[in-house]
Amino acid sequence: MRLTIEQLEAKSQHIRLCIVEMIGYGKTGHLGGSCSVADIVTALYFYKMKYDPENPKWEDRDRFILSKGHSALVQYAALADLGYFPVEELGRLKKLGSMLQGHPDMLKTPGIEANTGSLGQGLSIACGIAAGLKLDRKECKVYCVVGDGEIAEGQIWEAALSAAFYKLDNLIVILDKNLIQATGSVVERFNTNPLPEKWKAFGWYTMEIDGHDMKQIVETLDKADELKGKPIVIIANTIKGKGVAFAENTALFHNGMMTQEQYEVARAALQAKETV
Repeated sequence: MRLTIEQLEAKSQHIRLCIVEMIGYGKTGHLGGSCSVADIVTALYFYKMKYDPENPKWEDRDRFILSKGHSALVQYAALADLGYFPVEELGRLKKLGSMLQGHPDMLKTPGIEANTGSLGQGLSIACGIAAGLKLDRKECKVYCVVGDGEIAEGQIWEAALSAAFYKLDNLIVILDKNLIQATGSVVERFNTNPLPEKWKAFGWYTMEIDGHDMKQIVETLDKADELKGKPIVIIANTIKGKGVAFAENTALFHNGMMTQEQYEVARAALQAKETV
C-alpha cells in the first residue's frame, strides 16, 4: 500500500533515526550521504517500487541499485522496516558475522540486488539489469542512485552512453547532488557541472528536483513512468547530512564519528519529528 505524502515524510525521519542509531557514538559511519538520500529512498520503497519482502527474488520486482554503496545504511533501514530481515539486525551493523556490511552485499543481505561500494560501477550493473529485463520483455523498472562525487568516475559516463544507445527507458537514475564528497566540496575537488546539460547531451531525459520535497519527488517518479525511448535521470538537489543539524553541509560527517552528546541530540531531534 502506498503511503501518503505526510506518511512518507514521517517515514523518512524514521529512516534517518535508524541511520543515527546504527552508527551510534564513538564509531565512524556514513551519516552524511545516507541522510541526504533518505527522502529519495523512502519514496522509492514506500511509494513507487513493486517488490515482495517474502520473496526477494520475485521475477517481476523492480530493482534498486545503490551505486554510492557507502550509503548502505539508508537502504538497510528501509529493508528492515519492510520486513526483509528482523529490525534487530540493524544493531549488528558491521559486526563480525553480521548480514549488514559497510557496503551492500547481495550474498549476505536479503533485498540487495548488487554488491556496490567501488564507486562508478553501480550504473553499469543497473544498465545490464535493465537490458536483461527488456530482453525478457519484463515491465520492471531499475532505479539507480548515484552520488555527485561519484560521477567523476569515467565508468559512469560509459554506462550513460550505453544506456542511451540501447534506449533503456526502464532505467531511472537519481543523482544525489549534495555538493560534498569525502574530502570537501565537489566543485573544488572535481567539478562535474553543469549536470543537466551533460546528461541531456548523453541522450537522457533530464529532470531536476528538490530532493527533500516529498511531493515533488513522488510526482517526478510518476512522470518518469510516462517517458519512453530514452533513460531518465532525476537530479536531486539535497543537503549532506539532512535532518541532523550539526552534520548538515559539512564533509566532517561524510564518514564521521559522533560524540555521545551529538548522538543524543540527533536522536532526540529525529524522534521529535517521527510520527509514524
